[in-house]
Amino acid sequence: MPRTLYDKIIDAHTVRKLGGDGPGAEILLYIDRTVLNEYTSPQAFSGLREANRHVWRPQAALGVVDHVNSTAQTRDAAMPDAGGAEQVAYFDRNCRDFGIELFDVLHPLQGIEHVVAPELGFILPGMIVAAGDSHTTTYGALGALGFGIGTSDIEHYLATQTLRYRRLKTMRVSINGALGRGVTAKDAVMSLIRTIGASGATGYAIEFAGDGIAALPIEARMTICNMAVECGARGVIVAPDQTVFDYLADKPRAPKGALWEQAKQHWLTLHSDADATFDREVVLAANEIEPLVTWGTSPDQAIPVGSTIPDPQREQDASRRRDMERALGYMGLTPGMALSDVRIQRAFIGSCTNARLSDLREAAAVVRGQRIADGVRGMVVPGSSSVRRAAEAEGLDKIFMDAGFEWRQSGCSMCLAMNDDVLAPGERCASSTNRNFEGRQGAGGRTHLMSPAMVAAAALAGHLIDVRHFARKI
Repeated sequence: MPRTLYDKIIDAHTVRKLGGDGPGAEILLYIDRTVLNEYTSPQAFSGLREANRHVWRPQAALGVVDHVNSTAQTRDAAMPDAGGAEQVAYFDRNCRDFGIELFDVLHPLQGIEHVVAPELGFILPGMIVAAGDSHTTTYGALGALGFGIGTSDIEHYLATQTLRYRRLKTMRVSINGALGRGVTAKDAVMSLIRTIGASGATGYAIEFAGDGIAALPIEARMTICNMAVECGARGVIVAPDQTVFDYLADKPRAPKGALWEQAKQHWLTLHSDADATFDREVVLAANEIEPLVTWGTSPDQAIPVGSTIPDPQREQDASRRRDMERALGYMGLTPGMALSDVRIQRAFIGSCTNARLSDLREAAAVVRGQRIADGVRGMVVPGSSSVRRAAEAEGLDKIFMDAGFEWRQSGCSMCLAMNDDVLAPGERCASSTNRNFEGRQGAGGRTHLMSPAMVAAAALAGHLIDVRHFARKI
C-alpha cells in the first residue's frame, strides 16, 4: 500500500500495536531523542525518584536551561527569581544524578532548546523526537517527526524510551511558487493558520510540500514547522532533501565518514510515495501571501498589514463573533481602525520561532543606519549563545545597538512571562514570537505577531507598518 512519510516513520518506530489500525489506533512508540528544559521536567524526575527508576538511555536526552533564565546583558549563575532559581537548581541536580548532558545558563552552547538541538546535529532525519514543549514540531524541518508531550509522558519516556501514542490523520500542505518581496516564512505559516483556523489541523500530522517549501533554507522551514502547532498540528514534517543534508554536514553530532554516507542513502528514502493518499490537502499560492500581523489574541486572528481591524458584526458564526469581541476588548482596538494607526511601546525580536542567525540578518538589514522611534523599547534576544557569537562576528549586534535596541543574552525571554522580560499591563508589543494569547508576554500585555523584519520596521516607525515601505532595506 502507498504510504505517507508520516506513516513510514511511525511504522518504523512501532514497538507494539495496542489496538486497531489507522488514525486513532493506539501503539507503543519508540522515541529516538528528547530535549528537556527546567520548566516542564521537574515532576517527571520526581516521579522517577519516587519509583526508584533510572533513565533508560541518558545519552538520548539533552537538558537545556532556557525558559526561566534572565537574558540581561551581564550573565551570571544567579537567578533573579527565587522560584526560577529553584527550578534551575533542581534541573541541574536531576541531570547530574541521572547522567543527562546539561547546557546550563553559563554553558557556551546554552540557548533555546529548539535552536540548540538542530545546530548541534542532535536531531536527524527519520527520528521521532518527543519533548515537553509544544514547539518540538520545529524538528520537522530536518525530516524528523517532532511533537510535544506532557510531564507524565516525559517520565514514561525517560524510564522506557517509549510512549503510548495514537496515530494521527495526515494532511499535506503544499506551498507553491515564490514568496514576494518582504514576505517571509513567518508570513507563510501565519497564512496557513489564518486559512484553516487555530484548530484546523487538530488530530492531524502535517507534511509540508511544494516548490515553495523546497526553495526555502532550513531556518525558514524551522519557522514554518515551529508555528504549525498553532493551527493544532500534533506533528509536522518536511521530506529531507539536499538542503537538509548540506545543513547537517558540518554539525558536530551528525554522523561522519562512512556512517554519514550510509545515513544519507537511508534519508533519501524518507518521502511520501507518489500515489500516497492524505486525509486532507491544503494548497497555498506563495505569490498571494502578504506580510501579516495579528490583531487579536489567537494566532489565526491575523490580517495583511495594510488592512483594517475587522468588525465582529460581520461575522455570521456566533462563537467566532464572541471571540472577536473579547479579543478587541483585550487588545484595545476598534473595528475599522487601520493597522498602521496602531502605535507600539515595545519591539521584541526573539523566540524559538524567529531568533536564528538568518532572522537577525533580516531584521538588521531593515534597521541599519536608522534609529528606533521615541517611546519604543526594542529588544533583540538571540536564540542561542552560538547564534549570538555568530551575529557579533558579523557586526549585527552593533547595528542593533546603534539603532537603539538592547542586545541581550540567549533564552526564551519575552516569548512568555516566565522570567524578568515581561510587558507591563496595557503595553503593546510588535513581536516575532509564536503566540499572542491574553497575558502571554505579561499580564495585560498586548501582543502583535509578525516576522522579525516587520518587528524591526514597526520599531523604527513607532507603529505597525509594512516592511516593504523600507524598500531599500529588503
